This record gives sequence, C-alpha cells and structure tokens, in this order.
Amino acid sequence: MPLGFVATYTVIIGPSEAWDLLVRPRIGELLLNTATLVVGCTALCLVIGVGAAWVVERTDVPWRPLWHGLLVAPLAIPAFVNSYSWSSLSASVHGFRGALLVVTLSYYPLVYLPVVATLRGLDPALEETAFSLEHSRWRTFLRVVVPQLRPALLGGGLLVSLHLLAEFGALQMLQFPTFTTAIYDQYRSSFNGAAANMIAGVLVLCCVLLLTLELRLRGRRQYARVSHGAARPAERQRLGAWRWPVLAAVAGLVVLAVGVPTYSLVHWLRVGSSTAFPVSDLVQAAGTSLGLGAAGAAATVLMALPVSWLAVRYRTATSTFVERSTYIANALPGIVVALALVTVSIRVVQPLYQTYLLLVVAYAIMFLPRAVVSVRSALEQAPLVLDDVAHSLGAGPLEVARRVTLPIIAPGIGAGAALVFLAVSTELTATLMLAPIDAATLSTQFWSASSSVAYGAAAPYALLMVVISVPATILLGREATRRDAGGRIAA
Repeated sequence: MPLGFVATYTVIIGPSEAWDLLVRPRIGELLLNTATLVVGCTALCLVIGVGAAWVVERTDVPWRPLWHGLLVAPLAIPAFVNSYSWSSLSASVHGFRGALLVVTLSYYPLVYLPVVATLRGLDPALEETAFSLEHSRWRTFLRVVVPQLRPALLGGGLLVSLHLLAEFGALQMLQFPTFTTAIYDQYRSSFNGAAANMIAGVLVLCCVLLLTLELRLRGRRQYARVSHGAARPAERQRLGAWRWPVLAAVAGLVVLAVGVPTYSLVHWLRVGSSTAFPVSDLVQAAGTSLGLGAAGAAATVLMALPVSWLAVRYRTATSTFVERSTYIANALPGIVVALALVTVSIRVVQPLYQTYLLLVVAYAIMFLPRAVVSVRSALEQAPLVLDDVAHSLGAGPLEVARRVTLPIIAPGIGAGAALVFLAVSTELTATLMLAPIDAATLSTQFWSASSSVAYGAAAPYALLMVVISVPATILLGREATRRDAGGRIAA
C-alpha cells in the first residue's frame, strides 16, 4: 500500500509539477545531507563493529562477556532518546558532526552483532593455513577473514543505512535536516501533500538503490562450512602491550554509547527544573504503549504465520515472491507508511482515520519482516516427516498444526512477537502521525516534553522506554551468538 501510494501519487500530479518539485534547491540540500550522513555513519559503524567484535571474539581482552553485554546495550536505548541525552547536555552536538556521532553510537551494534556471530562460527583452519604460508596477521585478516565476513558486513551496513533513511526523532532533535524530517515538517506545517509525497518518492528510490546495491555486492557466493565434525574455536590472540590501550578504547566506546545517556537521564531526574513524576500520566502512557505493543505484536505474528508457512512448506515462485515482498516494508521509513495510511484513510475509509486500528495496521506493515524472519527460522527447524507421521495416524491438517507444528515453532513465534513488541512500544514517527488525539504513549509523551525543552519532564518517559527495551536487547545478544551443533551460524 505505501509503495503503491507513492507511485500513484507521483503519476497523478503529472510530470511537469513533479519535475518542478524535484529540481528545487531544497531537494538537493536534503539529498546531500542524507547521503553524507548515510555514507559516513555506515562506514564508521562498519569500522567500530568489526573492531569491537574482533576484540571480544579473537583476543584475550579481560572480562569478554561483560564487554559483549555492554557493547550490545545501546540497542536498548532508542536513537531519539540518545540524541535527547546528548543535546540536553550540550548544544555542540547539533548539526552534521553531532548527528554523525550520536547515530553511530546508536546503530553500530547492528554491525557488531552479525560480525560477532560470524567470527564465532568461522573455521580457524583457513587462518592457520595462511599463517603456515608466512602471511602476517594483518594480511591474513584482510585476505582470509574479511571475505568471510562479507555477508555480515553487507547485512549490517544495509540495516544501518535503512535505519538512517527512516530516522526522524534523533535527527529532528539534533537539528540536522534530512528527507524524513522534511516530510514531517511539510505535513505538519503546510499540509503540502504534493511536496511531501515527492520527497517520499525520492526517499523510496534511495531505499531501492540501497537494496539493489547490497544484493549486487552480496552476489551468489556461498559461505557455509561443509566439513563434518564438531566446531573448533579459533585461538585467541595475545594483546601483550596493547592490552590496556585496547581495553581503554572499548571502555571509551561503552562510556560514550551507554554512559552518557545513562548519566543524562539520572542528571535530569535529579536537577531538572521541570522534573516531575506524574504517576497517573506515566501509568497511562506505559499502559497505552504496552497495549499497542501487544496488539501490534499479535497482529504482525498472525500475518507472518501464513507467509512463513508458504515460504517453507510450499516452495514455489509465487510463495517466494510473497515472502520477499514483505521485506519492502523494511525499506520504507515509518513516516512514508504513515503518510500513505493518512491519505488512504481520509479519502477511502475515513472512519478509520486517527483510530487505534489504523495505528496497528501501520505497525504490522512496518515490522512484518521481523516476525517473518523469526517464524520462518523456527518453521525450518520443524521436520516435515513429523507431519507425515501424524497424517498417517489419521490426524487432519488443523490437528497436525495444533499438536505437532505449533509446539515446535512456539519459541520462534515468541521471539518474533517480542521483537515486534519492542519496536512498537518505542515507535515514534508513525505514532505521532496516526495516533488518536487523546492517545498518549511513552514515546509521544517523551517527544512532547523534550520538544518543549522540558528535559526533566521527559526523563521519566525515556527511562521507562529503556526499561521496556532491556529484555529484547538481552534476547538479541544471546540469539546473535547462538550456534548449531555443527558450529554453523543461522542466518
């Protein structure tokens, strides 16, 4: 619906008006800002993610489990809460440099996690062979290890890039205009649908370009280990004299990514002139967030079940197309989805405008890929032969699904629901545009207070969002490093 809406609206306004809207200097400025931020942040996240993963997985740095948990911890802090923490302490983070710093600290775990998982599953025999041929450690890393990290690097880099294209709250707070902030400003200030939708069209093209580039760079190479036997972990490298400088670098990264936001929240809770704990408002906002999270998770998982079932149990070109089409939502920022649903609901189904039902539909569109990935991974672990045995005993299709398949895939369903719940409970952009007027969530209440420079009043809502995010972050940290019995990484 969102993709068709953007394309249809572009055709309706006509080529002449569309061209006039596209060639404005403002579009060029937004394109430069967006492209510069995406390239710079993605490059930094790749460097930081690979470096941190290598230190944790391949060196003898002390307290490795502790550092792994702390390096994953930024995922529990929404990017707009992180930007609030930095900008409330110093206005120097406003602009490009500040935005680059804050979003990098928020998104580097998206590269760190898949790289850690890949490093943990690599066969060390390849590196040992390179050493026997008198290759240096640096040359071995570049020519042996990095090529095997290619899927993790491309996947993590793509996630970072797509998140940056969709990011609104953090960049708005840091006063760095991009396509997403411009769409929101156009909609809120002048209700200029033509200008906003043309900007959305350019943003969609950027998303498609990133997806195509990642697919081309990935190629058709296979990276799976085909040997039999138990996995053998790689020998950890001794840091020697570099131990303390490396330890200081990792600690510095944790302080910037986790320490500063934590300090800022505690600071404003203690000394903020607007600091207050309106228990009724906090409970109401938390209740609304939890309710929307539960409804969004349930609706999204129900939509993901038939898609995953078709993709695994009935592998045809049609089922593959259906399954892949769900990932288009992952390439569309929330503001584009919300803008499409606003227009469609007003013009076609006006009673749905500003209702919780429309908001849940938006959540399902945006976060369906998260549920599909989890449910499909679980379904692939359910042997089809068990279904055949149940059928041979006279059980019907529904009974087989209820008594055989569903118990096996229940953990995957639960994981998918948890991930969607986390995303919904901290979602900002679509909630701001689609929620009913009297609705208040933790994210919208936080945004209202922080936009009014009431940092103390915003701190309790931010703290509650972080608390809600912690369980899913722990789940991500554990799942990313899980290996099967053969030592292979589950994609």
